[in-house]
Amino acid sequence: MRLFKNANYNFLRWRWHAVALSWVVIMAGVAMIWTKGLPMGIEFGGGTAVVAKFDRDPSIEGIRDALNRHYQYGGQDATVQSYGDPTAKQAMIRVPKVGAEKGADLATISGAIEDALRKEPSLGQFSIEGRQIVGPSVGEELARKGFWAFVLSLAGILAYITFRFQLSFAVGAVVATLHDILVTLAFLAFFQYDMTLNVIAAILTVTGYSTNDTIVIFDRVRENLRSHRRESMNDVINKSINQTLGRTVLTAGATLLTAIALYVFGGEVLRGFSFTMIVGIITGTYSSVFVAAAIVTFWNRKQMRPSAAATTAPTEAAGQKQGRKPRRARAS
Repeated sequence: MRLFKNANYNFLRWRWHAVALSWVVIMAGVAMIWTKGLPMGIEFGGGTAVVAKFDRDPSIEGIRDALNRHYQYGGQDATVQSYGDPTAKQAMIRVPKVGAEKGADLATISGAIEDALRKEPSLGQFSIEGRQIVGPSVGEELARKGFWAFVLSLAGILAYITFRFQLSFAVGAVVATLHDILVTLAFLAFFQYDMTLNVIAAILTVTGYSTNDTIVIFDRVRENLRSHRRESMNDVINKSINQTLGRTVLTAGATLLTAIALYVFGGEVLRGFSFTMIVGIITGTYSSVFVAAAIVTFWNRKQMRPSAAATTAPTEAAGQKQGRKPRRARAS
């Protein structure tokens, strides 16, 4: 199935515009993280999360007031938000880890949250649907392992593409992958999604997805460099992107539809994972076409292959210098 017949779009014409747009998004994300921070889930920050199901629509302000008045460890740092489908009438209460000087057991904190809610009659009847308890040391260990998993994946990508292709291609792929991660983190900060283990899994999945898309394009570039020796690097890369455009659109489109379905029907638990996948698929396809290609052309700007016209002109000049006249075309 071919979506594009004889596609001949000049993608590299817009590569610097695309890089500028990426910088704008990344810098806006950095500013957002600097000012508001990137919310950390229970897995990394440590603490306790309780999901309560009420017999009426839960009042977020009422729950927060109950914690401020009745929660023995202080509710100023607690986070209260609606959870899941609004018709389920659920709310999630998260409190950060308690200082070591208090010597409080995290399981006791869960019970203290429940007691604080029961002391507020205006909230009505409720039941506890779920608890999540993570100690501070466990959260730090998970954060450290997540960081090293990402660093080692980038090192593996760099080594593999350098071995399979050449260093300029490997640098382009790694820069494109870093671009995808930074843009994804920027959108997580814009929409204030928590950094959880599910989100880390989605980021690593996006890393592999983006790299695979980039390798498909680079593999076609390598083939075309052999069969179109007289064309410039820019022309070869443009030709390769156009030749793989149908495959790129079909693969990205099918994966994106799956991620959107997961976002809509997957529930609150998978909301952060599916949102990260949606953003990662879009930016991964975008970076494979624009960012990775831009890095390769920049790296090889001094080693551009001469065009056919540029190669024939020196040949004729050399022949004239040696006293040989160029042959005239025969009249047909």
